Amino acid sequence: MHEAHKAIARNAMFIRSLPDEHIETVLSRGVFRSSERGETLFIQGEPCPGIHVVLEGWVKLYRIAPNGSEAVVGVFTKGESMGEPVALRQGTYPVSAEAATACTTVLIPGDALIQLIRRDPEVSISVLASTFNHLHSLVSQLEQLKAETGAQRVARFLLELCEDGDKECRVTLPYDKVLIAGRLGMKPESLSRAFARLKDSGVTIARNHAEISDIRRLRGVLETDPADAWHR
Repeated sequence: MHEAHKAIARNAMFIRSLPDEHIETVLSRGVFRSSERGETLFIQGEPCPGIHVVLEGWVKLYRIAPNGSEAVVGVFTKGESMGEPVALRQGTYPVSAEAATACTTVLIPGDALIQLIRRDPEVSISVLASTFNHLHSLVSQLEQLKAETGAQRVARFLLELCEDGDKECRVTLPYDKVLIAGRLGMKPESLSRAFARLKDSGVTIARNHAEISDIRRLRGVLETDPADAWHR
């Protein structure tokens, strides 16, 4: 099982972007972990020992507000990494992480990467690339929250799950609807209303599946002006 996990890890974006001669060194220091759904991976405020890479399943990052409510910061899946800047400055986690589904992760110790960076500055390019991807993703999320309606955010989420093409598609929702709502900056009841609005665009939800009768038609939802909703 350990060798199987290492094979998956080699294809993860953060690891495969490392110089070839360092990949085995990094993986030999990696700590592989399998977690059940709902299991805590780390808690906000704990020391961060390294960079986590998701190999299978989904991981939720979140913060708890002073009033006790949960704010979903992001949801990560196969090939995505977490914690690069914090690990390299040996700080504490700014968020908590929980397995949104059964998942497998590998923890690359921060001190191992720091040693490699001192020997080979090319390693730092991989870390910077991952950090840039996180920044780009956060900017995209902010744009969606500010500029898109709830239905448009849900449409974009479904389209990201679809295979390429313009015809029908059946997708499995990767995690529960409460988490989908949190990731999209919505309340669960708002998510339900958004699903209902998308029926006119050929979307039917049945438990954890979405039937999309016309992918091109669903893409059209993203091209509508949110201001049009004021005239309906």
